[in-house]
Amino acid sequence: MSFEHRPVLLAPTVDALVNPSFGQKKNKGKREALVEAVNARENGVFVDGTFGRGGHSRALLERLGPHARLVVFDKDPQAIEVARALAASDSRVSVVHDGFATIAAALSELKIERIDGAMFDLGVSSPQIDDAQRGFSFMRDGPLDMRMDTTRGLTVAQWLAQASVDDMREVIASYGEERFAFQIAKTIAARCAERTIDTTLELAELVASVVRTREKGQHPATRTFQALRIYINRELEELAVALASTLDLLAPAGRVAVISFHSLEDRMVKQCIAAAANPAAAFARMPLRESEMPQPIVKSLGRVLADDDEVARNPRSRSAVLRVAERTDTPMPEAGAEGFVTALNPLAHNDVTASGRGRRGRKGH
Repeated sequence: MSFEHRPVLLAPTVDALVNPSFGQKKNKGKREALVEAVNARENGVFVDGTFGRGGHSRALLERLGPHARLVVFDKDPQAIEVARALAASDSRVSVVHDGFATIAAALSELKIERIDGAMFDLGVSSPQIDDAQRGFSFMRDGPLDMRMDTTRGLTVAQWLAQASVDDMREVIASYGEERFAFQIAKTIAARCAERTIDTTLELAELVASVVRTREKGQHPATRTFQALRIYINRELEELAVALASTLDLLAPAGRVAVISFHSLEDRMVKQCIAAAANPAAAFARMPLRESEMPQPIVKSLGRVLADDDEVARNPRSRSAVLRVAERTDTPMPEAGAEGFVTALNPLAHNDVTASGRGRRGRKGH
């Protein structure tokens, strides 16, 4: 079965990686210098951390030169099939069947020490939502799965069957910012005491029976499904690792472009860029000379929102935010980029895990 995939913020994301003048003031330098920068960037090494169905990757490849290299990542076996087909027809492409949190190890295996750009389109893709068998949608009945990688880990149904009321409440409140989290958790637990919740519509109806008020146009189960998906796939933990690894890997003038769809993701990306762009802020109260202050690791190239035309064509783009940063030539601190990432994982201090194993969170993970 095939599903239509409409990449969000396609043109600005690709432009952010290959156009040296993106987000910059008008270039007053020599035209030759700009041409040289374009050529260097077009033959660089790039990463697509969320291949999906390859919309962003294909558009980027059209802008890259014959000596460029593109490494694509995805957890989804269906996405990897598409990626491997692309790699078979384009020798510039390498495929990694894993999440973007593995970027450092994967690139090391490929003997890649530095990259010139990386892009991430966060969250769930349109084909995943549209395929009822994946269990992401509360509008289509299907097995209650929600795993990005269907070859490993617990499904949402399996996790709900073993989770306590407190665990469920904390996940739904923290990752879904749902004010009815306790009532929802109690209702789910009561049903699970009778029988397992196996389908998406069964869960959606349970949640709707508790959530009596909701923003206009939003389904009562929206926040709960979002929370369970983020949690079961460890999306925030993996994003924190990926951001730090990407900053560590970026060559001077290298770019990172991240598309977020909800506040938890976007806040993490925004705060990471801000911290790396102004590391001196952390030392503002210390008696240090200006020359002793740490220098910026990146400079922010701003954010881009979908325009009215794109929103009309693709309603999913309404909540999308693209943030772009460029690596400076300041040496990375000895501790690496991990210190610039605040892991907005509300459950990092707990022993609640999607895999059912206890853990303790670490800063940046």
